[in-house]
Amino acid sequence: MLIVLTGIDGSGKSTAADALVSAARAGGRNALLLSNHAGRRSMSVLSAKLGLRLPARLADAVETTFRIVNVLVSHARAGRFDGLVVMDRHLYCQLALKETKDLPRGRLLPWLLSALPSPDAVIHLDIEPELAHRRIVARGTDVESLADLVAFQNAYRSLPEYVDFVEVDANVPPAQLVARLAGIVNSLSAVTASPQPR
Repeated sequence: MLIVLTGIDGSGKSTAADALVSAARAGGRNALLLSNHAGRRSMSVLSAKLGLRLPARLADAVETTFRIVNVLVSHARAGRFDGLVVMDRHLYCQLALKETKDLPRGRLLPWLLSALPSPDAVIHLDIEPELAHRRIVARGTDVESLADLVAFQNAYRSLPEYVDFVEVDANVPPAQLVARLAGIVNSLSAVTASPQPR
């Protein structure tokens, strides 16, 4: 089973993904966590230190390249794994980022999404941008403005793929969020395991 988590920065994707996999393993299930980062956090920290900002198209090209490589490697690993696979981010994230920068979707990312195995569910962690911004400021490892987070949230919702996402309220404590995610995974597992009518 393949589950993909998406959401704006500060929504708790990485924390939830790690906790979900840990919970599955504690329950005796094979589970694998795969991260599909694009290097945005490292680039934003470096840009802030140097006082430089890469042109939008150049930054997008670098991020897209890293994201594609990570996604392809993750799918290769997932294809060899028997159990629950949770992917932290995916190509949907890059499409949303392109939207925030008014850059075209292009053909490559949509084609890859159609060519790669479809996730059993894309779960979107929906959070108020103000709360996400407070979390980012508190962790102090990267920099995101509230305006950028709002734009990112709107970009996700504008994606044509978003209608098929499972939206989950992420404005709750981490333990409650993980419990909700586990419930979704268990429901999907039950559907998958049930005998198909002849």
